[in-house]
Amino acid sequence: MPDGRRALLPLVRRTYPTGGSAILQSLPKGWGFGGLIAPDGVTAGLVSAVFDDLTATPALRIHFRPNPLDAAAWAEAAAERTGITAVPARAHVLDLDGGFDQVWRDRFKASTRTAVRRAERAGVEVETDTTGRLVPVFHALLQRSFDRWARLQHEPVRLARFRGRHRDPATKFATIAARLGMGCRVSVAWFDAHPVAAVLVLHGGANAHYTRGAMDETRAFPTANRLLHTVAIENACRDGCRSYHMGESGVSPGLARFKEYFGAEPYDYCEYWLERVPMYRADRALRDCVKRAIGFHDV
Repeated sequence: MPDGRRALLPLVRRTYPTGGSAILQSLPKGWGFGGLIAPDGVTAGLVSAVFDDLTATPALRIHFRPNPLDAAAWAEAAAERTGITAVPARAHVLDLDGGFDQVWRDRFKASTRTAVRRAERAGVEVETDTTGRLVPVFHALLQRSFDRWARLQHEPVRLARFRGRHRDPATKFATIAARLGMGCRVSVAWFDAHPVAAVLVLHGGANAHYTRGAMDETRAFPTANRLLHTVAIENACRDGCRSYHMGESGVSPGLARFKEYFGAEPYDYCEYWLERVPMYRADRALRDCVKRAIGFHDV
């Protein structure tokens, strides 16, 4: 590395059915953020060295979805190169500095604290597990969410279910729980003895990442999700995490508003495609055309 530091870039390989060159991704869509793991921090020099190394691979396309908190280093390195497509994105991150008491008092909105207390008084209980025992409960709620997302996004239900099962099979979360152990926390909110909502949060070093959430809207107590995230944020503070990543927000005002209830702030960053043949724009245009045809829209 040019500045004497070392870094690791986890990549997931996807090979075309025809046997063609692979796509390398860090990380694929639906898997959260990737990018560099650098004990001494991510710098533009480290990112540039990784670009140099991966340019020499036979991969047809390489996709980077870095930690939004490292956006400046990635932007500086990408600006010096050609052949890289930068795709604007936005995520929300909650600063955990000062511990949970300070986060609760100074960053949570007053309406959120009220909502959490209301859920507790109503008898909503949150159970958290790190053994994988609650993964089947979480996944059952996730499957119920597919239909709700389809309705909100004006997407055909069958298409939403197919995409959901393909992106989030039960084996995916069972594997994550088995491999990460204490680093994978599944929290389930119970109301009237029924599971009504759940979140899966990954812990690693300074970061906690809210990876996926789900709910049963036919049974859910209105503020159960706010209680769930409050418990997850408290757990992250207890584990010494400094940031609680609440995931991609895109242009959805509803998602942004929900995350900002907890004091999470928006971070603009870019995803990057390193391509031998410029395919991203054509692929994006095709996807947008399909969305327009079915009336799909972000919420």
